[in-house]
Amino acid sequence: MAGTRDEILADFQACTGIDDVGHAIKYLEESSWDLLAAVNQAMPSGTQQLPSEMSPDIEMIEEIERMPHSSSSSSSQTVNDTKNSVKVDVIENSKPGTSKYKNYARARTLTFCVNYLSRVYIINISESSSVKDLRQLIWEQTNVPRCQQRLRGWKKSPDSLSTPLHTLDLPKENTLYMFTSPDFMTDDDKSKCTERMTQTYTLNIRDETHKKTYNLKFSGSSTVLDVKSGIDALINVPIRNQQWKGWPSTVKNDSIMLAQTGISYPEHDLFVTELPSKEEKKEVIDLVESDSSLEEAYDVEDSFNVDDDIFIDIKTTTKIQRLMPDNVMDETVGTLHFAEQFEKRYGQAHPEFFTGKFKDAVKESCLKPAKERKLLAVYLHHDNSILANVFCAQLLGFETVLQVLSANFIVWGWDITSEFNKQRFILSVNETLGSVAALAMKNIDVDTLPVLVIIMRIRSNTEIFTTVHGNVGVSDLLTNLIHAVDVFQEYRRADIDVEEERQARERVKQEQDRAYQESLAADRAKEKAKEQKKMEEELEKRRKEEAENEKLVEEARKEAHRRALEDNLPPEPQQAVGDGVLKVKVWLPAGKYLERRFQSDTPLQTLLNFLIVEGYPTEEYKVLCSWPRRDLTSMDSQLTLMDLKFCPQETVILEER
Repeated sequence: MAGTRDEILADFQACTGIDDVGHAIKYLEESSWDLLAAVNQAMPSGTQQLPSEMSPDIEMIEEIERMPHSSSSSSSQTVNDTKNSVKVDVIENSKPGTSKYKNYARARTLTFCVNYLSRVYIINISESSSVKDLRQLIWEQTNVPRCQQRLRGWKKSPDSLSTPLHTLDLPKENTLYMFTSPDFMTDDDKSKCTERMTQTYTLNIRDETHKKTYNLKFSGSSTVLDVKSGIDALINVPIRNQQWKGWPSTVKNDSIMLAQTGISYPEHDLFVTELPSKEEKKEVIDLVESDSSLEEAYDVEDSFNVDDDIFIDIKTTTKIQRLMPDNVMDETVGTLHFAEQFEKRYGQAHPEFFTGKFKDAVKESCLKPAKERKLLAVYLHHDNSILANVFCAQLLGFETVLQVLSANFIVWGWDITSEFNKQRFILSVNETLGSVAALAMKNIDVDTLPVLVIIMRIRSNTEIFTTVHGNVGVSDLLTNLIHAVDVFQEYRRADIDVEEERQARERVKQEQDRAYQESLAADRAKEKAKEQKKMEEELEKRRKEEAENEKLVEEARKEAHRRALEDNLPPEPQQAVGDGVLKVKVWLPAGKYLERRFQSDTPLQTLLNFLIVEGYPTEEYKVLCSWPRRDLTSMDSQLTLMDLKFCPQETVILEER
């Protein structure tokens, strides 16, 4: 028997008890959607029982006990585990007509993916173990004591720590979420956990099939299933047909939150493709071996005793895709899906729908400056309305209507067929426009849907102006739209005048403030320049005073030095020239000259000191000898005049340096 993939998937889950859709699809894909092969793969033949084998004549009793040291020849089989042993006793009833056989059970190994904070811990344990043993292994890996562990995600909650795992009807792979009590969690753990849950992740999802990239934002508390549902709403690919790349290897279950997946923050790249559809062929399942006899075939047929009705082929029915999924978590994703499905259903002649949240549509239309402001038209759709097709295809697709909407309106669409989507829309209206507008939206009669709700900015208030119901004609719709535009333009002109007057006042005030600031800056500059000039004058005066003081000090020093030299200057010899007496004539720069007699053994320094006493210090004047020409001030001052070969009447020249 062949059927649709939805039916095969449902039958497979019913037969195997696998609740995870992803794992179920994995088995079916590996078996090319062969139901029997997939069931055999998921449930090995050793674990399957025919209805005839499940007779009350055979009773299974399981008890947990320690492995005995000595071997036993009884009909029980002992299965070893790491800590416990499972002993399965088969009690056979010897009723007439029943066969006797021994059934040996083998304990499965269960895999638990324990999500704690930002990590996933993989724990493999025998199903014969207890919940206490599982908590012990969790303690060894996470260092969280058993008394502090709070495990969530059980398919069937255990009654106590001693509850065996095999009594909880668990699948082979399980996902648990562990929380710790507030007393055990450190402040750092609490802050990190809260931070990850409140962070917004940007998922750059590349649709490899349609070559499009979607940048979607999800909170850390959103699950992987929410992401896949959003993509289902965008590209119309069911979750079971989505093939993903980019998720971390720890993501084993769609119920895990993004904050626990280990994806990159703030952005993470993902890739999704649509699994290729395979042609489903009818297959005849041969339940009897080829070498079996005809009688054995009849026996097998009688043992199953299955009605022929279940082999009726069910043809795939075409279902109209709704404009929006039933449970939209993100308004942006919902409006994107709404716009795409609206065009697919009613054609390309439709208003340009605003894709984004309701509050963003209000901000874009009504909360702009008056010159840029527009009306907001909210189209509310309901698939059960008999007026929807006519209103969408003929009224909203009418050329004049489209021109009026395009020139004066921002159009935002929402599908309220689902009660969840309706309540979400009303909540958004309440948060954006207030409770009065939300109540008006809530009281719209379903029988009058679809409707076009016109919202405008009136006297600094954003409110509902009118509601156009779906039972109108094109002329009535145009009349309502044009009337709304006329009223809007009147209020808009008034708001423009008010804004221009306010802007003019603000410009005058700004000019006055600017002139005042410029005048104040000029006054401050003048005052600063005046103070600067005064400071410079004071500095110059202080510099002159210091220079004058230094000059006076230098002159006083020179005068003291001169007087000291004058006191130490030897007296001028009274003898005539000759007999060891020399006469030195010094020509001064002004054309005058000085004369003095010296002993021939007088040091040169005495001659220089004489000139210093007369007011011609050595640092300012050079003493030059004409023949041979030489600078006496550069020579050894301890040389005598005789050593310098002075004549009895020697002439020297005084020259400024």
